[in-house]
Amino acid sequence: MKFPRPLQPARLLKRYKRFLADVVLADGRQVTVHCPNPGSMMGLSDPDSEVWLSPAPPGRKMPFGWELVRVGDHLVGINTAWPNRLAEEALAAARIGALDGYGVPRREVPYGENSRIDLLLESPDRPPCYVEVKNVHLKRQAEAEFPDCVTKRGAKHLDELSAMARAGNRAVMLYVVQRTDCASFALAGDIDPAYAAAFDRARRAGVEMLCYRCEISREGIEIAEPLPITR
Repeated sequence: MKFPRPLQPARLLKRYKRFLADVVLADGRQVTVHCPNPGSMMGLSDPDSEVWLSPAPPGRKMPFGWELVRVGDHLVGINTAWPNRLAEEALAAARIGALDGYGVPRREVPYGENSRIDLLLESPDRPPCYVEVKNVHLKRQAEAEFPDCVTKRGAKHLDELSAMARAGNRAVMLYVVQRTDCASFALAGDIDPAYAAAFDRARRAGVEMLCYRCEISREGIEIAEPLPITR
């Protein structure tokens, strides 16, 4: 995935009200930008961080959207709107081996109890494959972790995938790690014990757990390679 317009560098002043951030642009102007991330962004929103912004298309209320932040020597993607698109591109390029052999995915297909699956993969010679995609950007030690805050909706999705698996369908939880400095993935069970319990239930029900990290640059992001899941 290439960013549609060149990203603009800035310095973070503060993130607040979940979806807002104040930054200072390279020319010294202070502006409020959109933060496309509803999570806690633990470790990613420290004042004075180096960030990159995407210019907003005409008609948007705010002039920029926050895309990347530098953490140490690495870039981290914070935009939770991208993982579904990244997953689709990776599927089209056959970079997720466990999900090869299906046709073009269908998006946002209704399933479960008032939910929509991120991607539905279908093939005439196998059961449908329900794929839920989650964005991952938390890192506290050496591993990528999910979630970074309590997510009742995330636990609900795991239980609905479990129901699909028990009904004879294929069900997959795909974690997309938008950072380059992690060698494995684990659940942040101390942050959300209910999500960790739902994860265990889903595994027992036959839900497949996959995790892939991304390559990230100021030009774009793409899914790169699988990460082992340690918990």
